[in-house]
Amino acid sequence: MSTIRLKNIKIYAFHGCMMEEGQIGSDYLVNLTVKANLDKAAQTDRLQDTVDYVILQKIVKEEMAVRSKLLEHVGKRIIDKIMLDLPLVNSVKVRVAKVNPPIGGDVAAVSVTMKRKR
Repeated sequence: MSTIRLKNIKIYAFHGCMMEEGQIGSDYLVNLTVKANLDKAAQTDRLQDTVDYVILQKIVKEEMAVRSKLLEHVGKRIIDKIMLDLPLVNSVKVRVAKVNPPIGGDVAAVSVTMKRKR
């Protein structure tokens, strides 16, 4: 099993329970790890034989654009879409982090990490 990682995908989005979060938005960092058998791609050197990280980033961007109250909901949607669209993927791990969350303290980020195996 091989691993593909996308580290610190920076996205501005509008998630959160407070009305202001939906209007003002904030910065997010998404980290994604997928596991798949990439032996064929290693032999053929063909894009269609691997998990295209451009498609992974596109899925993250599209799902982050849909407003949610909870980071857990966003994380689940990202995982669901990857598992649906990319059958070569055996497992997904996603961390969605809200940078400088409005929680009344000096906190660099809050994050939720979710995983799923096929």
